[in-house]
Amino acid sequence: MTDLSYLSAGELSSVGTPALWAVTIAGVLALLVLDFLITRRPHEVKMREALGWSAFYIALPLAFGGWVWARYGSELGVQYLTGYLVEKSLSVDNLFVFMLLLAAFAVPTVLAQRVLLYGIAGALVLRAVFIALGAAALQTLDFAFLLFSVILIVTAIKLLRDAVSGHEQKIDINTMRSVRLLRRIMPVTDEYQGTRMTVRQEGRRTLTPLALVVVAVLATDVVFAVDSVPAVYGITEDPYLVFATNAFALLGLRALYFVLHAALSRLVHLSYGLAIILAFIGLKLGLHWAHGIWEGVPQIPTLASLGFIIGVLVVVTLTSLRATRDDTSEANKAVAERH
Repeated sequence: MTDLSYLSAGELSSVGTPALWAVTIAGVLALLVLDFLITRRPHEVKMREALGWSAFYIALPLAFGGWVWARYGSELGVQYLTGYLVEKSLSVDNLFVFMLLLAAFAVPTVLAQRVLLYGIAGALVLRAVFIALGAAALQTLDFAFLLFSVILIVTAIKLLRDAVSGHEQKIDINTMRSVRLLRRIMPVTDEYQGTRMTVRQEGRRTLTPLALVVVAVLATDVVFAVDSVPAVYGITEDPYLVFATNAFALLGLRALYFVLHAALSRLVHLSYGLAIILAFIGLKLGLHWAHGIWEGVPQIPTLASLGFIIGVLVVVTLTSLRATRDDTSEANKAVAERH
């Protein structure tokens, strides 16, 4: 059986051979091209279409996880599945921010999936950069695990503080630095021009609102990459598996957005769950760093991490649905009265 031990900084190993990396990257690019072809003609996404593609993008990573399990053993198989679950959970929070951005920019329904696709492609590029930086840090810096631990715990505290204070996430596009910078550089049209991001008006090149929302989405991708990459490195130190979990979690977001659009507003306790999960992984990374100094420090097994993460997600989902049950009932009653 393949040696699956990851000993310390400077001894990072990976199952990702050059051939496996090439095949995986080619597969990811092919799926992105397929998504671009699907969104070439702007259209409103029906639930049947969204469910079909969501099922595909869930079955694909699960099948890949089965291959990892069969090829490299249960330890890496559990690491991959746990990492994928963490990244998928964080991607749902990503979707919520995308939903706020699409509403703030009043993006037409037919253009929503094109904006999401740009955001996903940008996120993949940024995650690849951060994954490479993370791998380099783990190989050269003895305190890299401690640094990742601090990043995750600080993020968890911020999420928890916002959730407890009842801070409502809002987006004011007029205060976004990226938007203000673009408006200073080039004029912006008042209306969307289909999928075009620039048009020529009165003899000069002008941006459309689509360009602004795409830049805003890409700016949020940077923030999420800072959190998500250290989180999955807390599950597995294999750069290839880190990339695979990120890629699979992101690729299905376009379709998942339309499936969960109505449900996202009901996941009112998701921030609590993500805060607990990030703090837990931060603790796991801190213990791993301390174990490298003194072997008597206990470590948290990946299988136990998987069980804990699943338990947290189940609990916050059930409590969210219970907390918003009355709101849903009142909304249904209002609809019935109108008819």
